[in-house]
Amino acid sequence: MLAQGPEVAAFEIEFADLLGADEAIAVNSGTSALLIALLAAGIGSGDEVIVPSFTFAATANSVALTGATPVFADISADDFCLDPAAIEAAITPATAGIMPVHLYGHPGPLDAYIAICDRHGLRLFEDAAQAHLASWDGQYAGTFGIGAFSFYPTKNMMSAEGGMITTSDAAVARTARLLRNQGMERRYANEIVGFNCRMTDLHAAIGRAQLSRIVEWTERRRQIASVYNAELQTVAVPTVNERATHAYHQYTVRVPEGRDEFLEHLAANEVGAGVYYPTPVHRLPSFDLSIDLPITDRIAGEVVSIPVHPALSDDDVSRVIEVVNSWS
Repeated sequence: MLAQGPEVAAFEIEFADLLGADEAIAVNSGTSALLIALLAAGIGSGDEVIVPSFTFAATANSVALTGATPVFADISADDFCLDPAAIEAAITPATAGIMPVHLYGHPGPLDAYIAICDRHGLRLFEDAAQAHLASWDGQYAGTFGIGAFSFYPTKNMMSAEGGMITTSDAAVARTARLLRNQGMERRYANEIVGFNCRMTDLHAAIGRAQLSRIVEWTERRRQIASVYNAELQTVAVPTVNERATHAYHQYTVRVPEGRDEFLEHLAANEVGAGVYYPTPVHRLPSFDLSIDLPITDRIAGEVVSIPVHPALSDDDVSRVIEVVNSWS
């Protein structure tokens, strides 16, 4: 079998075991993981799901594709994740869930999110696409609610393309498995209308090899981040909540003034950098909403991500620090 065969089944078991998740369901992309997680939990037309705007568009797209409405709330300037107070302010009678993004690998305040869900009877969906092995109070992101991970090539581990849903809800897990496979558990016995979102065994084999290195790679990312935290002087380094363990998918600094000049300085000195994300989702043409998210707008104008991948040598790290600190 090439599609959803024994390699996929093994990958699901190994991923669930690593995170301590009850169920893991492999799919063909992180976006599919988000969409199927929402649908499997019953999200659909007439529902609202609260999401951040400071994220990749797939977060809000997945909500919209269910027929539900993404409702954008502001973030905290400390961790770039959904602000619990902003979530509370955005709740309406139509709210069915919240979907925080553990951005750059920093988990949001999951205890606060759970308390909000418990108070209002909401589902918690964790966009953990960037948060492999991130944790809150020692528990891995993606295991507090219904988690969705991405294995796109830019992520901390990849399968060339792919995604994974994690859940402790057996009914959600079964429905997710049906939805990814044309609504079938047994061949030609279609129970519901579903998709072709299967992962192939080729992709799962890559994912399994990557999974065997993810602990080592994540530790190297944290080592690099620790050096940056101690030695970078001309930019604002990331804030990490004392209850969180950062996975450092990105090491993202803030440049309150002169970001364009800073990016030009890095490029002139051959240090790679990226801006994630330059345009908040609510301002994209696909949504184009006139709402006030002041923290989101401010942070989107300040962030710069610098190299943190585990293949960096110590000399590479020193070079990045030298270039960043020479900017003024």
